[in-house]
Amino acid sequence: MHTPILNNLLCDVVDNRPVSRLQYEVIALCVLVAVLDGFDTQIIGFLVTAISSTLGVTPQALAPVFAVGLFGLMLGALLLAPMADRLGRKKILVVSILLFGTFAALTALATSVPQLLVLRFLTGIGLGGAIPNLVALISEYSPRRYSRSAVTLLFCGMPLGAMLAGLTVDQLLHTLGWQNLFLIGGALPLLVAGAVVWRLPESVEFLSRKPSNRDAVSAIIQRLAPGLTELPASITRARAEVAASTSLGRLFTGGMWRRTLLLWLPYAMNLLILYFIMSWIPTVLVAAHAPLSLGIRAIILFSLGGVIGSVIQGAMMNRWGAANVLTTEFAGYLAIVLALSQLPVSLYSLFPAMLMLGVLVQGAQAGLNALAAELYPQEIRSTGVGWALGVGRVGSIAGPLCGGLMLAAGWVLTEILSAALIPGFIALAAMTLLRLEPSSKAQPATSSSVPHP
Repeated sequence: MHTPILNNLLCDVVDNRPVSRLQYEVIALCVLVAVLDGFDTQIIGFLVTAISSTLGVTPQALAPVFAVGLFGLMLGALLLAPMADRLGRKKILVVSILLFGTFAALTALATSVPQLLVLRFLTGIGLGGAIPNLVALISEYSPRRYSRSAVTLLFCGMPLGAMLAGLTVDQLLHTLGWQNLFLIGGALPLLVAGAVVWRLPESVEFLSRKPSNRDAVSAIIQRLAPGLTELPASITRARAEVAASTSLGRLFTGGMWRRTLLLWLPYAMNLLILYFIMSWIPTVLVAAHAPLSLGIRAIILFSLGGVIGSVIQGAMMNRWGAANVLTTEFAGYLAIVLALSQLPVSLYSLFPAMLMLGVLVQGAQAGLNALAAELYPQEIRSTGVGWALGVGRVGSIAGPLCGGLMLAAGWVLTEILSAALIPGFIALAAMTLLRLEPSSKAQPATSSSVPHP
């Protein structure tokens, strides 16, 4: 995956210039949307006990609510991301934000589990459609020398949003009630959607497919590089050529199928781990006779670890190679979970372990997304990232469902942790195989870059 695959239509404009104000705006807006995505994805995990008490059901009865929300995330990634490659990434991003903001707010009105199922499913569709387009836009507008760091910075937003959700629940649940927390989680994205419409540029790659968009492309280029008098030749492309190149089949042609499948497998396993932890750890700890506040703080630490892991992920991948770093992270996850399964639950073991698991698991997720953004050419980047996330959502659906089944079966904490080793082993095996692919040793291309081993 070297220079031919890491094509960037804006490379003649952005790669050899200082980062512009517009690029900082793109990064800031994308990270802000990711924060709200993380907030709305995670907040229901903190509110299981409160919601189940209000509805008169057991916490385990809400397992389908987690699953259907994640199923919506999967459909949103699979359906909306390819639409973005054909209709415009900014347009589909705005639609996605409006969807998850509206239905997150409407969740406050739910009075039964069936209503929750419908509302969380529709919220999930919007959440699933947003992230692939954020990855595509931030990758396109970032210089190649910063591309990995920019994408992994984007994925700081999701654990940061989860942290904010935990802090909000911890501080405001007893005074505002769970319904008003959903109203907050829905209102904020609707406000941010206006800022995205106003300030976020459309993909230049998408606009350049139509000659009639030349003025719009020129206006964006002027914001990126004030004073540039002539558009580079690479900015103009034939619409027919691009339209033929945006099909799903591109993910499997020219030897890409092995890399695509080996990417999908750790995606699914890592998201299984991630969403199991985020959805059920507070409830699992309560079942182990720990206070709910302990579980909330454990998830806050897990999310803080995710922020740290995402911040350092790009630099580590640039230095040691993407596949090497990801393999090490999955091995580290296995070592920590194995140690936890042998230790009694205590603050001294749980909190440091949750922080490190956040660094490893969520750092790996940011790394997998950066790898996906590098693997696929720009014209199918939303499709490639969206399908990786969509297929990975099989794991994110299975994680909460398995957690609910294990709790319903009366499994104790050590048994649940032992079972959590299995997806880690699968992810480690897939990444080991991916390391054998010569193209997996990727490095963002620059004028002087050389492949990493």
